[in-house]
Amino acid sequence: MESAELIAMLRGVREQVRARHPQTSGPGNLPLPALLPLVHARDAALGKVASIGVVNPRRGGPLNALVQAVKRLVSRVLDWHVREQVVFNRGVMDCIDAAIEAMNESNRALVELAGRLESFGEQVRQQSEERRQEAEELKDMRRHWAEWRAGWEIKLHETEANYLRNVGELHAAFQHRVTLMDANFRETVRGQHAGFTAAWREGMEKTRREFEHLIHSELRLIRQRAQLGEAPGGAWRSAVPDPTSASSSPNGSPAIDHAAFAERFRGSEEYVKTGQQVYVPYFAGRANVLDIGCGRGEFLELMRDAGVSARGIDLSAESVALCCLKGLSAEAADLFSYLAALPAAQLGGIFCGQVVEHLPPERLPEMIRLAARSLEPGGIIAIETPNPECLAIFATHFYLDPTHTRPIPPRLLIFYLEEFGVGEIELKKLAPAVESMPALAALPGEFREAFFGGLDYAVIGRKR
Repeated sequence: MESAELIAMLRGVREQVRARHPQTSGPGNLPLPALLPLVHARDAALGKVASIGVVNPRRGGPLNALVQAVKRLVSRVLDWHVREQVVFNRGVMDCIDAAIEAMNESNRALVELAGRLESFGEQVRQQSEERRQEAEELKDMRRHWAEWRAGWEIKLHETEANYLRNVGELHAAFQHRVTLMDANFRETVRGQHAGFTAAWREGMEKTRREFEHLIHSELRLIRQRAQLGEAPGGAWRSAVPDPTSASSSPNGSPAIDHAAFAERFRGSEEYVKTGQQVYVPYFAGRANVLDIGCGRGEFLELMRDAGVSARGIDLSAESVALCCLKGLSAEAADLFSYLAALPAAQLGGIFCGQVVEHLPPERLPEMIRLAARSLEPGGIIAIETPNPECLAIFATHFYLDPTHTRPIPPRLLIFYLEEFGVGEIELKKLAPAVESMPALAALPGEFREAFFGGLDYAVIGRKR
């Protein structure tokens, strides 16, 4: 075995022996009776008891053998005599062993008791120390209380005096604050009155500017008609089938001043051109573009600025004359007759803005068929019309124009285009309703987009 293991085993045996037979003083220097001399005496007595009846050995030889035989004979003869003594001796040894064991148990009990007493004494000492510390703290608290009480009475008088002085200062400050608030209130009222006066003047100025703009628009229309040699009350017509008479609209309603109507309800020319900028990329680089229902010529002006050759048709001679006055190519014509007379695959692009809603529903497929026939392969067609999927148009926009016949759902218009060979169709929703009706912003986003999206929509496709 390794030396370290042997040493560990010896230490373990030593600890067990010491625990079994404690021979030193216990915890707290408790004196224990020494049992080692008694153990030695017992061991010596056991040696003597074991030698009773044993013949001492002697050296060899006939005489010694005879002596040994005699001794054994005598031992056997006296065996009955010493048997009781041997039993007694062994009983005494057993009694001594039991006494030693009892003393060992007593020593162990004393050691354990001493350990417990020492632990209890340690607890008692700790408790005593805690009680002593508490007593010291209580004594210190009583001393500090006596000192604090004297200082507290002094501070009480000082605090009372300070309180009364602060109350007086707060009262004075309150009076001063009331005076300032009154002055501020008067100043605020004066400021609000000045703001109201300024806002009123600004509103009046804005109203004056609006009236001046309206008067300017009316005068401009009058001057344009004067340049065209027409009376100020002449009627304007869209690119719809021939009217029943010159004094009525296509659906038989009384004639109105459509130039003034377009200025007020559709918007100024600048506003319409800004909205139609979205179509410029689609027609860029094209040639021979036709604007069906060119009106005041906003789209034709955009095409001219983009370097695209374009011409327009319209039933209104006044609108055609206005376009010609701007240097645009336009002529008065019915769209059905004009498209039917064109050779097939003649046009590079067709734009039709705010026209198809004026047509009778049964003639819309014919118009799309003629337009698709006139387009060259790859030609672009863009049709803009009010969006019936936006409920707001029925409350504020669609029925403002008495020449409107029926709104056209986007899917129906897309179906017609696909039927007559137009593909790569793109749907664009224009003029979000929330811009002209801010109250719609309070609706949930998905609901607003589904039922109050764009007031108008455009379908843009390419001839296959």
